[in-house]
Amino acid sequence: MIETHANAQHFLGIPVAAFLRDYWQKKPLLIRQALPGYQAPLAPEDLAGLACEEAALSRLVTYKRKKDQWSLRTGPFAEEEFPKLGKRDWTLLVQDMDKWDMDVRALLDHFRFLPAWRVDDVMISFATPGGSVGPHIDQYDVFLLQAQGRRRWQIDDDPAAPKQFRPDVELKLLQEFTASHEWVLEPGDILYLPPGVPHHGEAVDACMTFSIGMRAPSQAELIVDLAEELAAALPEEARYSDAGLSEPLDAFEIDASAFARVDDAIAS
Repeated sequence: MIETHANAQHFLGIPVAAFLRDYWQKKPLLIRQALPGYQAPLAPEDLAGLACEEAALSRLVTYKRKKDQWSLRTGPFAEEEFPKLGKRDWTLLVQDMDKWDMDVRALLDHFRFLPAWRVDDVMISFATPGGSVGPHIDQYDVFLLQAQGRRRWQIDDDPAAPKQFRPDVELKLLQEFTASHEWVLEPGDILYLPPGVPHHGEAVDACMTFSIGMRAPSQAELIVDLAEELAAALPEEARYSDAGLSEPLDAFEIDASAFARVDDAIAS
C-alpha cells in the first residue's frame, strides 16, 4: 500500500505505530486529505515580501523549458523583480518559515509522533504553472503538504534507480529520472518521502507547498560536533608537549615519536 486516506481517528490514514514500523525511513506514503479543508495561513504575496528581507533564507529557481536550462538565485530579492518573472516555470522557496509565522509553526503539532529534535524546519515554496526545482533526491525525511493549488508529484521507488547528477546546473538534479508513481495533490494532501527517493514536483496551477523537513546529520557532522564539544571543555594550558626531545634526523619530518606524543596528548 502506497496511498491512504486520512480519517478522524488516524491523521496518517493508518495507526502511527504502523507508519513508524512500515514506512518511516523505508518507503513513501501518500496521505489523501490528511488536513481536510486546509487553508494556507499566508498568501504568495506574503512569501514574496519575506523573500525581500535580508534575514530570510530564500531561493528562486527558474526554468527555460525550450532550452532545458535551469537557474538558481539566492535572496534577498527586490520587490519589483517578481512581476518581471512571467506567469510560468518559476519557483520561490523560503526556509525556516516556522520561525517567521506562528500559524505555520502550529503545523508541527501534527507531527508530535516524531521526536521534536528531528524536525528541521518548514520550507514554503510558491510555484507558477510548470514551476519546479527539477527531479532530485533529499537526504532527509520530508512531509510535503499541499497548501494551495495543485502540484503533480512523480517518484521512483526503485532502490536501484540511478542517482547521478547533471553536471551542467547549479542544482543537484538527476541525470535520469523515470517515474514509478504519479499523483496530483490537492490542498490538504500530504506526501511522505524517506531519504534517497528520487522525486519530481511540478505545479499544475499556481500553488504553495509546505515541506516539513527532518534533521538528518551526516556521520561526519556528528563527529565534528562531538569533537568541537569535547574541545570546548579542555583547558587552554592542556597542550602538546615534547619535553625530552631528541635531535631529529630530518627537521622537516613528523616522526613516529611525534605521532606517539600526539596520541598521548589526545588520550590524556
